[in-house]
Amino acid sequence: MLFFATGFFSGYSPWAPGTAGSLVGVLVFCFIHDSPYYLPITLAVILVGIPIAGRAERILGQKDAKQIVIDEVAGQLVALYLAPLALLPVACGFLLFRLFDIWKPGPVGRLEKLPGGYGVMMDDVGAGIFALVFCQIIIYSLHWVR
Repeated sequence: MLFFATGFFSGYSPWAPGTAGSLVGVLVFCFIHDSPYYLPITLAVILVGIPIAGRAERILGQKDAKQIVIDEVAGQLVALYLAPLALLPVACGFLLFRLFDIWKPGPVGRLEKLPGGYGVMMDDVGAGIFALVFCQIIIYSLHWVR
């Protein structure tokens, strides 16, 4: 269970575990980007991530412990939805997600206050939605479309 909660143990990175978890999300994106199962897989990561993150909090003895990065994986998958598999769009989605995940604007910050695994996961899903919208605007404005 901690294997998944920590993003295949990337959450134990001594440097920026959230960023390491986001990079795992990018890797997952690279494997499933053209799959008809992209949305079901993303939804499954979110729905399974809620109880896993809540359980990991109890095991690690800390609310939203830095080692728990399944939320970053899920948020990154949301942010990269519809992005073409190319360096600039993926880098844009990655950077925007990290920005919104750290900044937590408006409703994103409030989602963090939800109890247990919901609070762990949903603020990153919210950050992913913000990143998705801005990334798509940039992709289409700069004609980074396939």
